[in-house]
Amino acid sequence: MAEATTALITGGAGLIGSHIVDEALARGWNVRVLDSLEPQTHAEGKPGWIRDEVEFIHGDVRNQDDWDRALAGVDVVFHEAAYGGYMPEIAKFIHVNSYGTALMLESIRNNDLPIRKLVVASSQAVYNEGAYTCDGHGHFYGKTRPVSQLEQGDYLMHCPICGEPSRPVPTDEAAPMGGENVYAISKADQERLAISFGRATGLPVTALRYSCTYGPRQSLFNPYTGVIAIFCTRLMNDLPPVVYEDGKQSRDLVFVEDVARANMLVATDARSDGQVMNVGTGNAAAIGDLARLLAEKLGKEIEPDIPGEYRPGEMRALISDTTKISELGFEARTGLEEGIDRYLDWIREQGDVGEYFTEAARRLRERQVVKQARSGTTV
Repeated sequence: MAEATTALITGGAGLIGSHIVDEALARGWNVRVLDSLEPQTHAEGKPGWIRDEVEFIHGDVRNQDDWDRALAGVDVVFHEAAYGGYMPEIAKFIHVNSYGTALMLESIRNNDLPIRKLVVASSQAVYNEGAYTCDGHGHFYGKTRPVSQLEQGDYLMHCPICGEPSRPVPTDEAAPMGGENVYAISKADQERLAISFGRATGLPVTALRYSCTYGPRQSLFNPYTGVIAIFCTRLMNDLPPVVYEDGKQSRDLVFVEDVARANMLVATDARSDGQVMNVGTGNAAAIGDLARLLAEKLGKEIEPDIPGEYRPGEMRALISDTTKISELGFEARTGLEEGIDRYLDWIREQGDVGEYFTEAARRLRERQVVKQARSGTTV
């Protein structure tokens, strides 16, 4: 009888990583988790969903010894650990995401480890912008909107030829990379380091560019990442969700179990080797509408607060073109309303829910991660 596959899942206590753990255990794999239990996300320490059969290593991706220990005897690696969101740190993003990934690759190379597959969590934040179409001039890839435009309250994406407002369309993997916030830069580093290492060494590597992922186990303590979780913690404390820009910016929101399935799919399908692939639903929701939907489902008659603020370097719209991964058989199974219902069922089981966004928002304004537009919003 062949030995079971052994998988290492970094960040395996987190939202996506813990669901990959569940998928791997369901396949009969041996599972090891490396997680630092970042206090911003895991304020209460090791979460209860880490099952007894999982080998848990409390370690840091910035520590070479932790990597050497975690990677020993492993067949498949899911590198999910990352510092994420719109936090004001700069060096920590690069240290955790870029440097941590480089250490992993050095450990694989220096110890001549026979890893069979490496799956790296990238993000659609690596794109400059989404794809658009202009009625007069057709398809184009958007460029990052300049601060001089945003500060006037003009949040739209304009055709580069005629200047008219344009409509978002699904963004494929050929869209230019080059996100202009530190998180996006660090995720692009992770992706490029891993893919280039695979090409140079022959290690099969796949990078998955996730859409906005949500679902049970998303941290209720981190006020910097996870738009649905942030909005819910505000609403459950009878406070309005704070929506940036004009509320009409949109995102592809994908349920965490679908993302976990995508990881297992590419880990076991050689057709994904050397590829970068979007993971999403192919649909998008306006963020203002999302805030209203959550309020309705929570029974709160609270309209979102839209104060005319913006985050420099943020995308206007992102809809995933999932053609590449669908050719392997992937399809998102969970629609937005069903996914939100399942998330809300989980959040109601968590007892009292604190509200941390107010203080975080003040800090972000002080450090100019969030800015106030000078004019009214464009409608």
